[in-house]
Amino acid sequence: MSFQDEIKWDKDGLVPVIAQEHGTGDILMMAWMNRESLGLTVETGHVVYWSRSRQRLWHKGEESGNQQVVSEIRLDCDNDVVLVTVEQKGGIACHTGRHSCFYKKLQDDQWVTVDPVLRDPKQMYS
Repeated sequence: MSFQDEIKWDKDGLVPVIAQEHGTGDILMMAWMNRESLGLTVETGHVVYWSRSRQRLWHKGEESGNQQVVSEIRLDCDNDVVLVTVEQKGGIACHTGRHSCFYKKLQDDQWVTVDPVLRDPKQMYS
């Protein structure tokens, strides 16, 4: 039995993945993997996701250069969420040019942007 057989894949063959920065513990992003992307992640040591919007493999940083290098991969107690601890190259995980995709904070019933743009997305994606 493969380690992948222990994962509870959803009806589309996907599992949610949380990317956490090694060292800081910051939650950088949430994305999806299928069997192929998880296999490539393990094989290459660089995170590969499945893009639901593009319906294709997405090598994190393929356009921006902000790759995620795997430190550790864990599976939660229900076997239905993967946690990937990573070294975030370039210090930017979000396509908006921020360190983390979780840059909005709820304050007084409104979402407020609390983290700055570190790099203009137009410079990362041309």
